[in-house]
Amino acid sequence: MRNILIYNNQTKIAEKMKPLFSREGLETVVVADADQLYTAIETMDIHLLLVDVELNDKGWDRGIELIMNLRRKSSVPLLVISTQSAETAKIMALEAGADDYVTSDCNPLELLARVKSQLRRYAQLVNMCANIDRIYKVDGLIIDDIQRKVTVDGRAVRLTPIEYKILRLLVQQRGKVFSNSQIYENIWHMQAIGADNTIAVHIRHIREKIEKNPKDPRYLKVVWGNGYKVG
Repeated sequence: MRNILIYNNQTKIAEKMKPLFSREGLETVVVADADQLYTAIETMDIHLLLVDVELNDKGWDRGIELIMNLRRKSSVPLLVISTQSAETAKIMALEAGADDYVTSDCNPLELLARVKSQLRRYAQLVNMCANIDRIYKVDGLIIDDIQRKVTVDGRAVRLTPIEYKILRLLVQQRGKVFSNSQIYENIWHMQAIGADNTIAVHIRHIREKIEKNPKDPRYLKVVWGNGYKVG
């Protein structure tokens, strides 16, 4: 269930949109004042903000300030609905951080379509950010943990599953030194007994595949007496 937070509701937009939101599996939460608004943002899982503000000659500063404050607190889609149709109001709201702006006399189906569009874009952005977090790079060495691919200076490298896991472990914690026992226990998930030779063989094979000169490694380095690290 995705939650739509409606603030102010001066135009009675909640009454118009609740039935439509419900059909789309969207829960509507309505708050009347700024304290409730900020509390809801901090304590609830909100997927979109629908801010009902009166942007007129006397109220622009207050409404724009609210939008700016909301954008500082949350990155979820923020739609402004207002009785003000002036282009200046729309431009100011968008520049303050709103993702979209509609007037209160808009067709509810149009507003629903805009809400769904913003939710789709936000979901794509979240997925994109999650994917970015799973791509690890050390100079020319790149591990794409989504597709489980390794490249060095654009050249594809084929690693065995164990080799891949060892390299990923070291790259994920770049600069940290792992002993043979620590590598073994992280990869095999069992107590390391006689792990030195096993790890040494895998390290040698990884170096042969990713290093131009395995005897003078650029990426996978030994810290004598301690273990291995990347970077």
